[in-house]
Amino acid sequence: MILDMINLAIFDASTFFQWFVDNANYLFVFLFMVIESSFVPFPSEVVVPPAAYLACTHSGTGADMNIVVVVLIATLGAMVGAFINYYLALWVGRPVVYRFADSRFGHACLIDRAKVERAEAYFDKHGAISTFIGRLIPAIRQLISIPAGLSRMNVGTFALFTFLGALVWNAVLALLGYWLSTAVPIDMLFQKVEEYNRYLTWMGYGLALVCVLIILWNAFGKKHDKA
Repeated sequence: MILDMINLAIFDASTFFQWFVDNANYLFVFLFMVIESSFVPFPSEVVVPPAAYLACTHSGTGADMNIVVVVLIATLGAMVGAFINYYLALWVGRPVVYRFADSRFGHACLIDRAKVERAEAYFDKHGAISTFIGRLIPAIRQLISIPAGLSRMNVGTFALFTFLGALVWNAVLALLGYWLSTAVPIDMLFQKVEEYNRYLTWMGYGLALVCVLIILWNAFGKKHDKA
């Protein structure tokens, strides 16, 4: 059943959304947020906002849910999914990267073990804020755990900043669900979530652009000032 629901969410979000509204509970919030935060392209906006909406309106299967618990359960699920990516990158991806760096083809691409080790050291030093901000950016949110695993980022630091980033994102989605519970009937919920999710997506892209500009300034602007 879970695989069928994943396919629905990816290819027919409106049908999944209605199914989730009809069957929402803490377990499904947790399971689908684990999936959303792993390598599966699963949209979190079809889980947290309707769960928060149901918790606030006390309707349907969500009548016994609490919006604060929804946020915490969703964040816990996001952390589990993030750790799946982290350890897959650490145990599977990292050896592949080093094998490539030690190969003739890797050397031909100007990549060697020393450069990979320097990249690891850089991410280990600056990865905390990257992990936090990455959890707020569309398309990056699910992938930011991979460089953390590749670079063997400290597990405690990774867990803390993943938790904080996921908590902020899920709180934003839950606030959207709360606000919609005061403004729209349930039969218009999917349409409104889709509408406002576009704004959240553009805000995420704006955040990503700011981060890129800061990185470019640190890389080139300061050198230019010194010159």
